[in-house]
Amino acid sequence: MAIFDGLRRRIDKRRQSKKASASPMVGYFGVGTGESKSYDYKDLANDGYLKNAIVYRCVNEIAKGASAVNYMVKSGDVTLENHPLIDLINRPNPLQSNSEFFNALFGYLLLGGNAYILKVGNGQQPRELHLLRPDRVEIKAGKNAIPDRYEYMINGRVQDTYFVDQETGFSDLKHIKLWNPLDDYYGCSPLSAAAVEVDQHNLASTHNINLLENGARPSGAVIFKPKDDGGFAVNLSESQRQQLLTDLNNRFTGTGNAGRPMLLEGDFDWREMGMSPKDMDFLNMKHMSATDIALCFGVPSQLVGVPDSQTYSNIAEARLALYEETIIPHLKLIQSDLNEWLIPQFGEQLEFCYDTEGIPALAERKRKTYENVASAVTAGIMTRNEAREIIGLNPINGGDDIYIGSNLFPLSGDPTSEPDDPVAEAEVEAYEDIEDDEKAEIRKDVFTTEEEAQERADEIGCVGTHSHDEDGNIIYMPCETHEAYIEATGEDVKALSDIDFKPTVSMAAEAQRGLDWRKKFKRGGTAVGVARANQLTNRENLSVSTVRRMYSFFSRHEVDKQGQGFNRGDDGYPSAGRIAWALWGGDSGFSWSTKKRNEIERELEKQDQQYDSEQKELTGKARKALEKKVEDHNEDYGNTKTKRVTLGMLEKVYNRGVGAYRTNPASVRPTVSSPEQWAIARVNSFLRALASGRFRGGRHDTDVFPKGHPLSTKE
Repeated sequence: MAIFDGLRRRIDKRRQSKKASASPMVGYFGVGTGESKSYDYKDLANDGYLKNAIVYRCVNEIAKGASAVNYMVKSGDVTLENHPLIDLINRPNPLQSNSEFFNALFGYLLLGGNAYILKVGNGQQPRELHLLRPDRVEIKAGKNAIPDRYEYMINGRVQDTYFVDQETGFSDLKHIKLWNPLDDYYGCSPLSAAAVEVDQHNLASTHNINLLENGARPSGAVIFKPKDDGGFAVNLSESQRQQLLTDLNNRFTGTGNAGRPMLLEGDFDWREMGMSPKDMDFLNMKHMSATDIALCFGVPSQLVGVPDSQTYSNIAEARLALYEETIIPHLKLIQSDLNEWLIPQFGEQLEFCYDTEGIPALAERKRKTYENVASAVTAGIMTRNEAREIIGLNPINGGDDIYIGSNLFPLSGDPTSEPDDPVAEAEVEAYEDIEDDEKAEIRKDVFTTEEEAQERADEIGCVGTHSHDEDGNIIYMPCETHEAYIEATGEDVKALSDIDFKPTVSMAAEAQRGLDWRKKFKRGGTAVGVARANQLTNRENLSVSTVRRMYSFFSRHEVDKQGQGFNRGDDGYPSAGRIAWALWGGDSGFSWSTKKRNEIERELEKQDQQYDSEQKELTGKARKALEKKVEDHNEDYGNTKTKRVTLGMLEKVYNRGVGAYRTNPASVRPTVSSPEQWAIARVNSFLRALASGRFRGGRHDTDVFPKGHPLSTKE
């Protein structure tokens, strides 16, 4: 068919080019291959990158993503902040920034399979780095696998020659390439593997444009079938045929002539040929080609706009796959080549590496990895040291035992020595000191989960739960409101608020020092530590749980003070452990949190003692009084189920009365002189309402009334 004539002609041309050059590989886009190259870079870049949207998107997804990843220069375990090498990489040459340089580097590598970096330094340390276009560099073979030289050519003339040391392979020009199975010197571009699909995609686009220009109509035939007087067919002359075609093109092709009726006279007839516009829709073919092109580059098809792509559940998963399967391997290639060629020129034991752990797209993977290894340790599948190795931490003493069950005891049953500071490693930077919210009582009747608060509400006889916000942390308490809780228990847990939880000036100064150190040295502390330092520098009032966490941190990490680099004058000062210590307030924070923790414990102990004394009082004189009231009331109303009272009901009302007297003295009448007197008055009010069905004053203890009583709030 006519629509494929162009494709056939181009394929035939390639076959002729192959015969002429005796090349082992056939190039597309009309590209022939010489003996030294397997493709023509200009045609690949022009027909692939400049004229194909899918190739353009794939190259930029990889190049821009890779060039945006932060790098580090290390000397041993120390990350350098200032060094001539860092200055060179940050500004490779006067015309390009770091991002522009590496974006172009990855672009050349993806389009041509080759990238060339030229160092400028006159035999000394490089002062500048420049990229050379791959199509302008020719590699001249030597007597062995090492090239003899590189020639930089413009318009067929050699502009510069860069010789290669035949022993070391070193040259002022660094050649970075992708693996090519058929060439010893030149790399293989992903674009060359996708050449057929790119050609197909471009042809489909061109075909659709032509359909629009021709009114979306397929080709047809004008049939001329006149006969002479003898009944024999008469043919058109050449001039008549050309005139007819010209008239048809002028009058019936193009979008402006779409739908124009055709008038045929005499023995002329029109017959449509080919497929209908629906059959000739190449959209599906374009999508298939786009998917194959993205596949060659290692880019998920979702990211290049291919619809109905169900390979990944969402864009985040697709982007994660892009980094893990494509971008990071390319980064490893560049990292390896620069460490082999550029870094040794600075004469030091340096290492260039990419900070792949800091890639935002991989954050979810890190979190899942941490959760998986933590679960594996808890389930007894792996040891703590095996888990630490997976997340990049050093082993600890006593960490090679398998633990199972909630009690975490060794399977062997042999006693195990206490681990040496299992969570105090200074190098814990990428993984947070994650503390899961436990189902636990923070202090009396204050819980981290609503379920625990509801259980306590059932115990004290109130309905529902309510919550408070403590420094961004949600806590739960029994009863629907705090007033209802005070009414139910006679206690106000806010007694701890009398303790001053505002950080000191010295703590704020130490935390700021830690933030400055961390910014300068790029080490020490975690995101939790940084958040804590910000609280300290702002001198925010801390919550009870935060104070306890501070004390816990200092208790666990006090051993770090014995480590190298913790004290001024040590090598490596300030160490990562010293910086983390400062973020939490330093020695001032340790002494302050210890003091505040002791105050909290004393206050809680005081509350417990108060509660115990109340219980003892209730078991004595008050209990006898309540038992007498139960007996008297039930003697008159005990036969009615909804009016019958129990000792437990009156004990609850009595305790609430004692609590109300202590926590809200303004509500107590001046004639009342003791909490017991106020509690008995509350009991009497409750009994009158239980018998009569109404209160004389304000309502109270409605949740204690038996179910079915008109004043009861029980469902």
